[in-house]
Amino acid sequence: MNVLYGNAVVGQSGGPTAAINATLSGIIKGAFEAQKKGVIGTLYGMRNGVEGLLEERLVDLLSEFEDKTKLSILESTPAAALGSCRKKLPKLEENDGTYERLLEIFKKYNIRYFFYIGGNDSMDTVSKLSAFTAENGYEMRIMGVPKTIDNDLVGTDHTPGFGSAAKYIATTVKEIIRDCAVYTKKAVTIVEIMGRDAGWLTAASALPKLSSGEGPDLIYLPERTFDLQRFFADVRKKLEEHPNVVVTVSEGIRFADGKYVGEGIGGTVDAFGHKQLSGAGKVLEMAVKEEIGCKVRSVELNISQRCASHISSRADITESVSVGKNALKAAVRGQSGCMMCMVREEGRQYSIKAKPKPISEIANKVKNVPDNFINAEGNYVTDECLAYILPLVKGEFKVKFRDGLPVHYVIK
Repeated sequence: MNVLYGNAVVGQSGGPTAAINATLSGIIKGAFEAQKKGVIGTLYGMRNGVEGLLEERLVDLLSEFEDKTKLSILESTPAAALGSCRKKLPKLEENDGTYERLLEIFKKYNIRYFFYIGGNDSMDTVSKLSAFTAENGYEMRIMGVPKTIDNDLVGTDHTPGFGSAAKYIATTVKEIIRDCAVYTKKAVTIVEIMGRDAGWLTAASALPKLSSGEGPDLIYLPERTFDLQRFFADVRKKLEEHPNVVVTVSEGIRFADGKYVGEGIGGTVDAFGHKQLSGAGKVLEMAVKEEIGCKVRSVELNISQRCASHISSRADITESVSVGKNALKAAVRGQSGCMMCMVREEGRQYSIKAKPKPISEIANKVKNVPDNFINAEGNYVTDECLAYILPLVKGEFKVKFRDGLPVHYVIK
């Protein structure tokens, strides 16, 4: 093994989750171990990802967490403790001096290890930085560490953050079903759930079927073309069976022409060119009201899906810490240009092991819900899908409360 001595830096990017700080905690724990061995001097935290790194807004995390008991609070704190960003690095052939500036900072702080916790767009940053530092002869270990409630990163069985978001969604939908069941008047409730290109989160809304036998009546994912007339027929059929129909839809459901159902509201794009979606539930609410004429309402779960740490999955938090710690260990062992993935081992008993995979196989790709996880009618998920998700939501992570409210850790 070629031992590389120097400092490390870690950042968080993209949308926060209830588990992203648990991954940060894992990297910090790994850095303390590497510091004891004399490999890593310190671990810097980037304020607001690469955006903050370019401005040298850094915090010494090993000093911040010298009292290691603080890490347990960090692990149950939602959102990104270091702050986040959605900065897209330019293509290497269109370099505007950004990469030279980053290299200048790496040299100034003797940074030899770079960890970026994020989703698809963050892995793009890892890929570009890996290529640039290699081309310019600067020896460095660069690792992507997965994070996204969308669960749409390829190469990994699932992503840290997904399990906790899935647990919150399944719980909330179960509670909505109970609330809707108290009346006899015909009514439709449409719950809009995050997921632009992949319907993993919306699929999790069916989990109540396993615990109580009652899930939403209909489920629509981006992986299937959305047909409005078929939707009306599905809703009418369910209204004949019982008066209160609950429907869950992904924000990214599309019509046959490729247009998003929710595109009618908003229409702006983010820094990565993704259309800002909001309104699929509201559009369908208006459509049902006009076509069927019954009472109808829409509920958008919005950002609560990604920040409800009070009901996080113990499996998710535990795995998130592990994937962070293993990412640092892998980098010290010589791995670079990789993302630390979670591989589900074969067998009846659920178990996961961490394994680095080349970032070139992961960046800018999307893992969709597979065909065998969606029913033939395209309006629900299969038992196989629920069997895949269930282990990821199990267990409750112990959250510290003070005066009746959860305690959060804030990096000053």
